[in-house]
Amino acid sequence: MAPDSLVPNDPRVEHKFTKINDEITYHYMLVKPKGTPKQPSYSSTAGEPDLGMGWRFQVPMLLSMGLQVVVPDMLGYGQTSAPESHEEYTMKKMTAHIAQVIKDVTDQPIILGGHDWGGFFIWRMTVYYPEMIRAVFSLCVPYLPAMPTVETLEDFAARQPNFGYQKQLASGEAEKLIHETPDGIRHFLNGMYGGRTPDGQLVFNPEVGVLKDNLPAIGPSPMVAQEMVDFYVQEYARHGFHGPCNWYRVRELNMADELPLAAAAPTFKFKQPAMLVMAGRDSVLLPEYGRGQERFFEKPLKSELVGEAGHWVALQCPEATNKHIGDFVTSVLAETE
Repeated sequence: MAPDSLVPNDPRVEHKFTKINDEITYHYMLVKPKGTPKQPSYSSTAGEPDLGMGWRFQVPMLLSMGLQVVVPDMLGYGQTSAPESHEEYTMKKMTAHIAQVIKDVTDQPIILGGHDWGGFFIWRMTVYYPEMIRAVFSLCVPYLPAMPTVETLEDFAARQPNFGYQKQLASGEAEKLIHETPDGIRHFLNGMYGGRTPDGQLVFNPEVGVLKDNLPAIGPSPMVAQEMVDFYVQEYARHGFHGPCNWYRVRELNMADELPLAAAAPTFKFKQPAMLVMAGRDSVLLPEYGRGQERFFEKPLKSELVGEAGHWVALQCPEATNKHIGDFVTSVLAETE
C-alpha cells in the first residue's frame, strides 16, 4: 500500500506566493504541523517534467515528523513565473530567488532536498547560502564541483553521450514537438512517467531526447494516476515547456558564474550533514556517479541506493525513499536538539 500522498486541492496545503521583483513571482505549497514546527523542511524539484507536487508522497511523512514543509514550483513551472529569457534561469539567480522564499517563511536554517535539476540546485544553494542550510539531501544527483573552464553543451554531450538529450531540449526542438502534437503535453507527461506506445516504445531516449514518431502513440503512465496527469496538464497549460527547457540553455552562464569558486573547488567540503540517494535503474544519472562523493563533505556522507528504482525514485519507490529521508531527518534533528 502506497504511503499517504498529497492530492490537488489538498486541504492540508496553503498556497503561498513570494514576489521576487516586478516580473518574477514564486508559488509554493506550505504545509504546517499542529503545534510548533520542529524544523522547516524545504524540497526543491525541477526535474522536467516534475512540479512541486512531485514530492507528494514525502510531504505527509515529513509533516508527521512535526516538520513544516515548503515546496515550490521552480522557475518556469506551474504557478511560478516563466520568464522568456533563458538568462533568468541561472543557478546564481534562482538560488537568490529561493533564498527570498525561505526568508518569507522562516528565519531559521532549513533542511533542503531536491531531485534531478532540483538535486543539482540544492548543492549550489548550499554553496551560495551555507548559513541558511542546516542539512541537505539529493535524490539521483551527486555534487559536481565548479570547473576552472567553461564547457559548451555540445562538448559536454560529446563527453557524456547519455546527456545528449540536453541539446534537443536547449535547441527548442523538444518544446516544438510537444506543442505541435495533438494532446502532446499529456502524451509527453505519460511517456516521461513510464507510458509506452502499443508496441512498447518509449517517448524519450537519453542520447536523442523526445522521439517525434513515438510521441502521439504514448499510452497512460503506469506510475502516475491519470487524475494526477490531468493536474500536471493543467499546470503546464499555464506556460508550456519553454521555461523548463530554459534550464538547459544556461550551462555556459552557470559555469561562468562559478569560475570564482573553481580555485577552492579541490579542497572544498560541505560542513552540513548530507545524504545522497541514487537509483539503481536510472539510465541517465547512473548509480556509479555517486562513487567517491565522500571527499566533498566534512561529516560522513549518508549514501543510499534504491536498487529497484528508475529515475523517478520518489514516485516509483515512495516507501524506500521515505525511509531514507525520514532516517536522515531524524538524525539531523537528534544532532541539533
